[in-house]
Amino acid sequence: MTLDLVELVRKQLEALDRRDLDGVMSSVAEDSVLDGRAAGVFEGRAAIRGFLEDWFRALEELDYELEEVSDLGGGVVFAVVIQDGRPVGGDGRLRQREGWVYLWAGGSIARLTTSEVDQARAAAERLAQERE
Repeated sequence: MTLDLVELVRKQLEALDRRDLDGVMSSVAEDSVLDGRAAGVFEGRAAIRGFLEDWFRALEELDYELEEVSDLGGGVVFAVVIQDGRPVGGDGRLRQREGWVYLWAGGSIARLTTSEVDQARAAAERLAQERE
């Protein structure tokens, strides 16, 4: 059976958009790593879940949009994700467009790295080439 990694990423983003932590975490490996550009590095399911709980609590409104997604081979998926939200008690908006590089292993996310879109795209392409 071949996993459709693009579809798995879509499902994860849909779960993020619903703030469905169990749905988001269902595809995260026990020893997964989240390297989140400004947020820092989180190692393991518990740390990643804790980060997401804090992120969801900090934003009264939060929408995720998947602008682009492609399977580059070797378990590497590149996505462009837009987050749009409003901090709790604030009038302003938070809007960020990032490149997300997923490394999948055995049907689970082993690592997710977020960064500026062009930088993430280049990193994803290099990683896919290395894993061929």
